[in-house]
Amino acid sequence: MTSEGSKTSPQTSGNAQFSAENGSERAGAKGVRKRKKVRPLDETSLRDLALSYCARFATTGAKLEGYLARKLRERGVAEDGEGRVQTPDVPALVARLIELGYVDDGAYARSKTRDLTARGYGARRVEQALWAAGVDEHTREETAPNEAETRRAAILLAKKRGFGPFARHIDEDVSEQAAHKRRDKQVAAMLRAGHKFDHIAFILDAREEGGIDEWLIEAEEEAREEEGPNSW
Repeated sequence: MTSEGSKTSPQTSGNAQFSAENGSERAGAKGVRKRKKVRPLDETSLRDLALSYCARFATTGAKLEGYLARKLRERGVAEDGEGRVQTPDVPALVARLIELGYVDDGAYARSKTRDLTARGYGARRVEQALWAAGVDEHTREETAPNEAETRRAAILLAKKRGFGPFARHIDEDVSEQAAHKRRDKQVAAMLRAGHKFDHIAFILDAREEGGIDEWLIEAEEEAREEEGPNSW
């Protein structure tokens, strides 16, 4: 056992240095092995990528086209047996997948609309999300939430955030200035979530939850009348 202050022997020092160097070499070799060479893409491999993406994610034609274009930029284009480079036709591939039903902008828009309204987002946020996904204007209009759905989403957000009559506790001693400031913050939050101002004002100014329930039922009944007696 080496006493405190004693010098390390040359052999021990050499072994430690060798161990450290050997460990560094092993770590370096391990890092090299992890770097897998990426193969350039041809039409077949690009199609396989597209099919895999469609199987994993609900998507639109525009989103899929952007994904494939990015993969081509990252991995490059493969050469054929004669050394010629032929860039795959991405728009044609996407159009073919749409034709085969692997990509459906309408189905994506309906699903996204249901998801966002179920989370308390309003029609404007739905419109923004679909526009960003490349859904065309006609499809966005066809799949937009109706009046009953937008009211339901606004009520859901107010309940989740404790706004208006859904407040978890009411401080009756709050000053008028503080009450106005609180209401302004609630209005701003609901506007950011994409809700109409008249819907926001109705909910925040309601004195009790019963009036809001009747407001929603009114819109639901109108929606059923518009859909007809055979609608579900």
